[in-house]
Amino acid sequence: MNAPARFDVPDRLLRRSEVEAMVGLGKSMIYRKMREGTFPAAIKPGGVSTRWRESEVNRWLEQVSENRIVGAHHG
Repeated sequence: MNAPARFDVPDRLLRRSEVEAMVGLGKSMIYRKMREGTFPAAIKPGGVSTRWRESEVNRWLEQVSENRIVGAHHG
């Protein structure tokens, strides 16, 4: 039996306003966490506008959720 074909969908690039809405953080906190290495790094496709890969932001959100659940069990 053949597995269905899998097509990799290109990662969507998010604007800062979209990232802020997704993660519930403002600009300053996002950039602070980036400097600390605790938030996905932004990229500058075309060299001007700042964007984040949607998959990386989603992965970060999953990790934050998992940490909260683990913390609640140990709290």
